[in-house]
Amino acid sequence: MNVEPIKLFLADDDVDDRFFFQDSLRKLPLKTCLTMVNNGVELMTLLNQDNQELPDVIFLDLNMPLKSGFECLAEIMEHEQFKKLPIIIYSTSMDEPLVSALYEKGAFHFIRKPSEYSKLKDVIFKGLSSLDNTPKKPSKENFVIQS
Repeated sequence: MNVEPIKLFLADDDVDDRFFFQDSLRKLPLKTCLTMVNNGVELMTLLNQDNQELPDVIFLDLNMPLKSGFECLAEIMEHEQFKKLPIIIYSTSMDEPLVSALYEKGAFHFIRKPSEYSKLKDVIFKGLSSLDNTPKKPSKENFVIQS
């Protein structure tokens, strides 16, 4: 049985967070193909390339220079070809009004970056497992993935 790898984009300006994410992803029992960018401008440039194959999911940090994750989410949701992309917000912020706004804007899940590296693998796995074959946006009660 040959299962295609899950294609992920990660947009995060923190080099350590990118490293920990990549390292945790390697430890999951899933085949993945990760593309990382440093900020929102790079993410939008990558998505808008003519020959770019769209990812299966985007993990998006909120607090980035040049273009924030919130701005990227809004821009992604404006484009018909991107609207169905599952966007998982991946951030240290946990402001309830902001989390609600992200859900309303179209984000698929919200994951608060765990303070313990040992829990990172579990929250990434929960986020990816929720995608299954045909991703359907969860209810608001299931929007936040806790570690």
